[in-house]
Amino acid sequence: MTTTIRIATRQSKLALWQANFIRERLMATHGQISVELVGITTKGDRWLNAPLSEVGGKGLFVKELEAAMLAGEADIAVHSMKDVPAILPDGFVMPIMAYRDSVEDVLITRGGGLADLAKGARVGSSSLRRQAQLLALRDDLNVVPIRGNVNTRLSKLNGGEYDAIVLARAGLKRLELDVEHVQVLSLEQSLPAPGQAALGIECLEEHDVQKWLKPLIDEKVGRCVQAERAVSAGFGADCSLPVAAHAILHEGRLHLSALIASVNGRRILRRQATGTDPVAVGADVVGQLFDAGAQEILDTLRA
Repeated sequence: MTTTIRIATRQSKLALWQANFIRERLMATHGQISVELVGITTKGDRWLNAPLSEVGGKGLFVKELEAAMLAGEADIAVHSMKDVPAILPDGFVMPIMAYRDSVEDVLITRGGGLADLAKGARVGSSSLRRQAQLLALRDDLNVVPIRGNVNTRLSKLNGGEYDAIVLARAGLKRLELDVEHVQVLSLEQSLPAPGQAALGIECLEEHDVQKWLKPLIDEKVGRCVQAERAVSAGFGADCSLPVAAHAILHEGRLHLSALIASVNGRRILRRQATGTDPVAVGADVVGQLFDAGAQEILDTLRA
């Protein structure tokens, strides 16, 4: 008897690429299953007139997918890990955090790079994390919100609405988009969001679908992303905060870098920690950042 696994997914090109990628991995691993996609349009996809930080954060991309699983309409959901709040709702688990691609942000212009942008140039980004780090590099830029999928944002750039936009490098690679005038921002210039470029598979804690997911486990990526997400959790699990984190695993030890910034980029606190336990390493970095004055930044952000 063939088992069918239903994947809840957003319907943007990138989300469908991610869901189909996991579908192919599952079918290649288990010959006796079929995998179907359940397309869902989330509130995050519908509310395009305001920055996510003003309408509920990136969790808006996740909630309807979770509702589909609760309703029995889907068995798993595939996410971009940077869009997933650090604390999952009761009853849900994320058994797979894997398949990480390039973690960097990229600046895309109609010509030239960051140094070539004119004073006051309009740079599209709805991420406070990206905004803060860009303004730390060029405080004369005008960083303004931009919404929509990758292709929509590129169209807005090419149409002259923006002088530049900032996207995740992994998205361009996965969609195989040949884009001119791309500057890869170093991790020193733009530290990524926790979980950036990694895929996650979410399901109900009691669902037996987890037995089919076990071959997809990647302990190395999973531990790194867990450490990064511990930083988000330490600051209240809000995806919209200007918080960044990136971990690597070397010879069994995690090396985690993290920052929290003021929105205008005038104050950026950076700290690092190493260790073997992802949650403990994340907590270490958060503690260091609070000791350095992170609470003052949080109070200003939440005022």
